[in-house]
Amino acid sequence: MNKRLTKIELAKQKMSFSAGHFTIFSESDRENLHGHNYAVFVMFEAEVGDNGMTADYNVYKDAVMDCCQLIDEVVLLPTESPYLEIEETETYVYAYFNKRSEKMQFLKRDVKLLPVRNITVEELSYWFLNKLIPMAKDNQDHPIHSIEVKIFSGQGQSGSSTWSKNA
Repeated sequence: MNKRLTKIELAKQKMSFSAGHFTIFSESDRENLHGHNYAVFVMFEAEVGDNGMTADYNVYKDAVMDCCQLIDEVVLLPTESPYLEIEETETYVYAYFNKRSEKMQFLKRDVKLLPVRNITVEELSYWFLNKLIPMAKDNQDHPIHSIEVKIFSGQGQSGSSTWSKNA
């Protein structure tokens, strides 16, 4: 018998973070450093169990909030950008841009390096999604069929990434 599917949406006030960043447009063009108050939205498509519920989605909500806390109140820098070179010392993080003609210095405690190509809503949604996929794959008791993560950098402005177990 096929299980009935439902969608669970999570968009709690605590699923948010504030971070500084700059978008890199090309090897010589970038935004000025600025910040956003980001909000995270997650939607799961899952099977409804015999008990009328999908899963304890507090586990996923807590994982999203942990990720938010990890990148809250810092400057985010992409480690996978072909246009940004990053060097770390014990105290500082240096970001070199525009063929090293621009050198930005940050205290190490004020920076979080993310394995993404750019600090955009598209890449941030993918980073969050990759934190949730292993949890969904390991959850055999309550199968998750798909996940969508949407990151808002302001009202009406977002980017999303999706995963499906059938893809």
